[in-house]
Amino acid sequence: MTYIDLNYQPRESDLLVWFYAEPPAGKDMKYVADRIAEESSIGTWTDLKTLLPDIWEKLRARVYEIDSSRGYVKIAYPLHLFEVENMPAILASVAGNVFGMKSVENLRVLDIRFPRELLDRYPGPRYGVEGVRELAGVYDRPFLGTIIKPKIGLPAKMHAEVAYEAWVGGLDIVKDDENLASQDFNRFEDRLSLTLEKKDLAEEETGEKKIYLVNITAPYKEMIRRAELVEDSGNEFVMIDVVIAGFSAVQSYREEGFRMAIHAHRAMHAAITRNPRHGITMLTLAKVYRVLGVDNLHIGTAVGKMEGSAEEISSIREEIQLQKVPPKEERFEQEWFGMNPVLAVASGGLHPGHVPAVVDILGKDIVIQAGGGVHGHPDGTRVGARAMREALEAKMQGIPLEEYAKEHEALRKALEKFLK
Repeated sequence: MTYIDLNYQPRESDLLVWFYAEPPAGKDMKYVADRIAEESSIGTWTDLKTLLPDIWEKLRARVYEIDSSRGYVKIAYPLHLFEVENMPAILASVAGNVFGMKSVENLRVLDIRFPRELLDRYPGPRYGVEGVRELAGVYDRPFLGTIIKPKIGLPAKMHAEVAYEAWVGGLDIVKDDENLASQDFNRFEDRLSLTLEKKDLAEEETGEKKIYLVNITAPYKEMIRRAELVEDSGNEFVMIDVVIAGFSAVQSYREEGFRMAIHAHRAMHAAITRNPRHGITMLTLAKVYRVLGVDNLHIGTAVGKMEGSAEEISSIREEIQLQKVPPKEERFEQEWFGMNPVLAVASGGLHPGHVPAVVDILGKDIVIQAGGGVHGHPDGTRVGARAMREALEAKMQGIPLEEYAKEHEALRKALEKFLK
């Protein structure tokens, strides 16, 4: 039996997966395509007496396109194959055992097309871009944020003081780093209460709404306990390391019904996404997280210290923010049928000198986060935050940074340090 049916026209209800695949020595693309479809749907390595004809016809995957020159395989999966409201189980099929087979040399999921029948079963982001703008009171520009640095080591009181300096300097958002949890020198409860006190003070002094993204990542029961503390405190956001926490935890957390927006940090993603010949693209993961309901998602910067081209990062932004995403090389057309868009987050090695490029590449619906680029300013955190705000002001007014810096000392000193 073969799973290849090049005359098959995918149905609107099919879940589609676009693979890049390399066959092992001595085998061709038809061989590897058959093995992928077999393993990821209803088959195994040998003929089965238990694979009844009606099961075969109803549930088998169908390879409907093979491009041997580029290593592309497109497979359609009937939605009946899956427990539709169980994203972990869906991924266990289409992106699970297939990666470990000897019958593929390399394998990469380039994209997934989710059908409306599946999307209608998921709530998606509670707030999305417009909802987050309402929460933050920021409407006509990108958001500016920072990550407390050093990422680990500050006691809770000093953490709160650094957050305050960033907020009064002009930033909208302060975020915990991905590995700050509840260490003995900075307990979660202490950090939450002290930082929110400083947040209130910064709002009173600046007249602007301020946002604190507190990291609740932990084993699930503890993560929920921390979320309850955040909700009781009145804070509007939580942060979850979504790749590390796992698809099940993210889906379950969203279904708990908390009112806080979810800021999704993608730590560990590159272990899955970075190899261009094996793994799963960040584009695919971003689509999964939109379905699962995050409100903010780190997508890369195209500049700064993180890997990823401008074209790749722009494609990810489109995928999480548009309602109908046009097809491109290695990308399906995807319609989202009204599911809220996700606010994109650029973070990793950024400083004020990067602000114009980030806005040019990713637009206004973006959070521009600078950690070292704020706290590494020669005059400290508050002035570093002011330099970020001045850089954004210059960009929004169409003024080159070097010209704006002539009359704005914080920006001038930042550019002298970071662009030398």
